[in-house]
This record gives sequence, structure tokens and C-alpha cells, in this order.
Amino acid sequence: MQLEGKVALITGAGEGIGRAAALLLAKEGARIGALGRHREDLDKLVGEIEKAGGQATTLLADISKVDEVKAAIDQLVKEYGRLDVVFANAGVNGVWAPLEKLEPEEWEQTIAINLTGTFLTVKYAVPHLKKQGGGSIIVTSSVNGTRMFSNTGASAYATSKAGQVAFTQMIALELAPFKVRANVICPGAIESNIDDNTEKRDLGKAETPVEFPEGQVPLTHGKPGTAEQVAQLVLFLASDASSHVTGTPIWIDGAQSLLQG
Repeated sequence: MQLEGKVALITGAGEGIGRAAALLLAKEGARIGALGRHREDLDKLVGEIEKAGGQATTLLADISKVDEVKAAIDQLVKEYGRLDVVFANAGVNGVWAPLEKLEPEEWEQTIAINLTGTFLTVKYAVPHLKKQGGGSIIVTSSVNGTRMFSNTGASAYATSKAGQVAFTQMIALELAPFKVRANVICPGAIESNIDDNTEKRDLGKAETPVEFPEGQVPLTHGKPGTAEQVAQLVLFLASDASSHVTGTPIWIDGAQSLLQG
């Protein structure tokens, strides 16, 4: 098992990519801190991991709240005694609307969760990673704001995702002397429920029409990727197989962003 004896914190663990990563990392021997806002989803995940012979604990927190993030990480380290892997995955699509229609508080909420939430997660985890003499930080960004800019109205979301890449590359250099690696994954279209939490408003006249042959994902003729495929990338970055990889954005999108960028 590639992560035997390690402890991994996964935010947004209740569904989608976070859930798939938690299950896979647990299968590979990691003890999991499953962090999210909905206890029912997290408890179900923890139950599945324990039924399969693994170890996991539920951590309730809103990643945009300083005290809640710090308390959750302290709880995890108190329970398992260490922290080795941080998968800062939680995020929202937020409100997608033309610039004139996007309210300041809607902008601020997206930035607070996606960008500030990533900062808080990493900030309070880093002392524990340093104490172990090294570790791996993985941040979930997106094709939006990094290689793809054709989603009209996603200015707040794309800005937060671009910021995550810059943040990850900054900390990769800062933390390198402590043997802490930091990388960022940029998924494209992935089967998940995140679109259910997206509010799209007044986009009709503002959208730029774009047509693609053979669908939007060339590698799969338009079919989106799966959370399990992303989880395999997370496992690689969490494990010693990627021991010389840091400060690197990795796009996992079946060439979608090359076509739509």
C-alpha cells in the first residue's frame, strides 16, 4: 500500500472528487480526515472506509472560517498523531453572471471559499507537515482561469482558480526546504454534482457562441471524466511516486481546455 501509515486531510470529502480520493487513499493505507459541511455525507463515507478495513474520521468545518478550519485540523492531528497529505479540494462554482450583474457579495463569497479557504487549509496544516519532515499538498483548481476562459460569467470562479495555481507555486518554493511538496490539479468536465450548486444568471446575451466538432472533450468524444480518474492523479501526487514533483499544475481534462481555450 502506497500510503501505509500516513494521514491525509481531504476537504470537500463528502462527494465527487473528494469522496473518490478519500476512498482510494484509504484503500492505499492512509488514515483519512474527511472534512466538509454536511455530517450525513461524511459519516456515510467514513462508514464505507471503516467497513473496508480502513480508518477515517469526520471533520465538520466551513473552510472559509478560520476557527473552524484550525479546530478541524487540530482534531485530526490529536486523533491520529500526525499529518502527511493535504488535499485542499473543497470549493464552489458560485454565481455565474455578467460582470455588471454580479454582486460584490457574490464575488466575495466565491473568493472566500475557493481561494481563502485553500489558504486557511494549507496554513494550518503546514506546521504539522513540517513536523513530519515532509509531506504533500494537493490543491484542486480547474481548467477555468488557467487554460480556458470561454465560460461567460465565471469571472469570480475563474479568478479564484487562477489564484490557487499562483498560491500553490508560491508555497512550493517556500516549503521545498522542508521537503513539503505542493502541486495543483486542474480538472475539466468531470461527472459530479457541482453544477447543482451553480447559479447562472443573465448569461444569454453575454455568452460567446463556440461550436466544437466531436463534442467538448476530444479524448473521449465529449464524455466527461470521472472522479475516480482524478483520484488516481491525487494518489500519484500524494505518494512517493511523485517525490520530485512540486510546483506543478496538471490538467486532467481529456484535452478539453486545449480545444476550448
